[in-house]
Amino acid sequence: MEIRPTTDEDLDVFVDTLHAAFGSFRETPTDGGGLWWSALEMDRCLLATTADGRPVGTAGAYSFELTLPGETVVPASGVTAVGVLPSHRRQGVLSAMMRHQLTELRARGESLSVLLASEALIYRRFGYGPATYTQRLTVPRHRAALDLPRAQGTADGSASGSVELLRRAECGEILEEVYDRYRRAQPGALSRPHRWWAVRAGQPPISPKPRYVAVHRDADGVPDGYASYALGDSRTLTVDETITSDDAVFTALARFVLGHDLVSQVVFKQFPPGHPLRWQLADFRAGEVSGDTDWLWVRLLDVPRALTERGWSMDGELVLDVDDPFLDEHGRYLLTVRDGKADCVLTGRKPDLSMDISDLGSVYLGGTAPSTLVRAGHIRAHRPGAPALADALFRADRSPHCLHWF
Repeated sequence: MEIRPTTDEDLDVFVDTLHAAFGSFRETPTDGGGLWWSALEMDRCLLATTADGRPVGTAGAYSFELTLPGETVVPASGVTAVGVLPSHRRQGVLSAMMRHQLTELRARGESLSVLLASEALIYRRFGYGPATYTQRLTVPRHRAALDLPRAQGTADGSASGSVELLRRAECGEILEEVYDRYRRAQPGALSRPHRWWAVRAGQPPISPKPRYVAVHRDADGVPDGYASYALGDSRTLTVDETITSDDAVFTALARFVLGHDLVSQVVFKQFPPGHPLRWQLADFRAGEVSGDTDWLWVRLLDVPRALTERGWSMDGELVLDVDDPFLDEHGRYLLTVRDGKADCVLTGRKPDLSMDISDLGSVYLGGTAPSTLVRAGHIRAHRPGAPALADALFRADRSPHCLHWF
């Protein structure tokens, strides 16, 4: 078997092999574009072939930026399009491709990679751990009234400005600009390169599927948030995503879609866990949460560098013993945090916590408490106070959330 990089000339073979691996067929092209593979970076894709040149496996990567706690933005490879033909599974093809890819990502000088896992059992053995989570919130229209804030001295929660209704085709530049501002302030968010918007690759509102877009403008008329939505069967209004860094703007957009006439229910997809909207409903039970699941998985490629790149909200010191069985590596690191910055070096000191590299990926963005993984039996604590200290250190000021599909 050979694993080789691809070129633009390999696009059709790559896409056909990937579809065959999943037992699916290519979508029919549309005039508006929107084929998901049109954003593939063929110079970052791999093909696994047999000795006689037949393609049997694929793996790719996108060039993204990932926002870390502390609003630090770093390069991150978005692993995608991973598949092996049914005839060649459980023969080491996937492991060989993943090992080859991780070696290439390190050679690019990147400290971490990310992916969306089609199956939760596959990628932990390659060092990836679930790091952000998402859910779906469903609100019946007749129970969708929002309550007024009860805290004394609190405004009514409405943002200054206005909401304008546009069609997707009318506001491409607005969506791109608003999303880019949002993702730079949201831990766990990925960039959406201009190429994605230009070729309309991905899911709505990037894709050419018809959508209405509620655009919020501030008091000066500058767009500072949007909600992309469509009405479907049974008069269900589905919100693809609500993008803003301002809670009051989110409330204004939610009020807009929840007040839509001739709607039976409103479904918020990609809803951030812990978001205050459920508490703003006059009827708390009106908001039904479902589809609670993992989303972004993180894999550290350079432990010291990755830990020093993110921001930290308190001072402290931990010794982390990290095992990376897939790459046959092991390191013990002294993490020292002062004034929001970290120093991380190899050490011979006794460890406070021992963990797999995938567990470090899970806690890295602050969306998974280290103590949870201690209680689950994944992380080993060597002294009583270590889990609580780790929780306080790794906690982010803002919960990480990613809604970009790739």
